[in-house]
Amino acid sequence: MSQSHPSQFALLRQRRFAPFFWTQFFGAGNDNVLKFAFTVLVTYQLNVSWLPPDKAGLVISAVFILPFVLFSATSGQLADKYDKARVMRFIKSFEILIMVLAIGGFVAQLTWLLLACLFLMGVHSTLFGPVKYAYLPQHLDAHEITGGNGMVEMGTFVAILLGQLAGGLLVVVPGIGPELAGGACLAIAVVGRLTAQAIPSSPAHDTALKINWNPVSETMRNLKLARTDIVVFRSLLGISWMCSSAPPSCRSSPRSPRTCCTATCMSPRSCWCCSRSAWASARCCARCCRAARWRSASCRSAPSA
Repeated sequence: MSQSHPSQFALLRQRRFAPFFWTQFFGAGNDNVLKFAFTVLVTYQLNVSWLPPDKAGLVISAVFILPFVLFSATSGQLADKYDKARVMRFIKSFEILIMVLAIGGFVAQLTWLLLACLFLMGVHSTLFGPVKYAYLPQHLDAHEITGGNGMVEMGTFVAILLGQLAGGLLVVVPGIGPELAGGACLAIAVVGRLTAQAIPSSPAHDTALKINWNPVSETMRNLKLARTDIVVFRSLLGISWMCSSAPPSCRSSPRSPRTCCTATCMSPRSCWCCSRSAWASARCCARCCRAARWRSASCRSAPSA
């Protein structure tokens, strides 16, 4: 049985999965390096009259999430119409351009430019999401889908945790913190583009699809479709609530920014525990799926009464 259903971690040694996994890993990490470094910068180091420190985290999260609300439905159509590998390479090239702008924002400490970069990174992630989930069924066998999805989710959450930790640590380095944070964002974007180059071709699902460029009508159409299945709709609401949960604020802590961001909000211990939890969830998901298939196969092969 172990030979017919190997561990999902074996996928990390295969070209059909590994370049894609690391591409989404670096993308998710880079989102959070930028977002968390910017949050710490505005909260502790800059004095922006129109962006109070106690509201900075809320505004930054809202700016990043807004493209998901506006463009998710349209990005799903793009994932159906075009080769997914080409779309991912385009998105990662777009990420490099965003991070070049972000370096300028960090160096000059231009809040409006960093907010614009954050919005563009939200667009980047919105475009990548549907492609990410549509890619797996084309390259994984039926018995690998659950394990592959578990691996992708594990990688995403570990990247988020590491990105927040790195962003908070880099931006508070005395003298060169913002420059280090911007340089790290650009370096991660370049590495992500290199891994995307190795992603195998993923043919379009419907090249004749006519894209509806009106985000409002397309979003409403998708919501109406989701409401036809209450289980799907409730799952959609639950996942949205979880993903939009903001990290705890450190502003009220009497500690320094460095101590607060590494010890209170995103300690190495909590990062390690969450990473282990994500890893365990991926293994459990695949094992349960294999057990269910084994029971199903046993039932099919059992003699009838």
